[in-house]
Amino acid sequence: MVFYINLTFTLKKWNKIMIYNVELAIKKMEGFCGYQERCIQEVDFKLNSMKIDIGIKEKVIRHLLENDFLNEERFAKAFCRGKFRIKKWGRQRIIRELKGKNISKHNIILALQEINEVEYYKTFNDLAKKRFLEIKENNTLKKRKKLADYLIYRGWESDLVYKKIMELVP
Repeated sequence: MVFYINLTFTLKKWNKIMIYNVELAIKKMEGFCGYQERCIQEVDFKLNSMKIDIGIKEKVIRHLLENDFLNEERFAKAFCRGKFRIKKWGRQRIIRELKGKNISKHNIILALQEINEVEYYKTFNDLAKKRFLEIKENNTLKKRKKLADYLIYRGWESDLVYKKIMELVP
């Protein structure tokens, strides 16, 4: 006589709670900062999500700063270059985002110097022309508004935007 036993297993996802000591937290954050440039605020949020104690958190951040894993000036410059070249953001949006990450005014000024003036205006003109051609609106006022909203949202200066709109949409 053959018996078949039907065993059914249910897998449960266990929420694992890790207990971090200073060395383990430092190792984890060195990898986090080594992957890409980070600011202190991002590291602080990551440590909070890991449920790290305040005393350990301060030691980890101090270690990262002393060993140059964390550098706000370097972060601001990389952020500025990347957002301008890849996302085509203007200076106003970059400043707003950096302020939101608690970057100092000095570091923001240094970061904005990474943008070449000629490249800045060329990018603005190309972006405005491209967007103008994409807008399918017959009403001139609505077309102007859509173009202005788009460019201002992306952080381009309003005086540049309005001059360009008057040039493109007569």
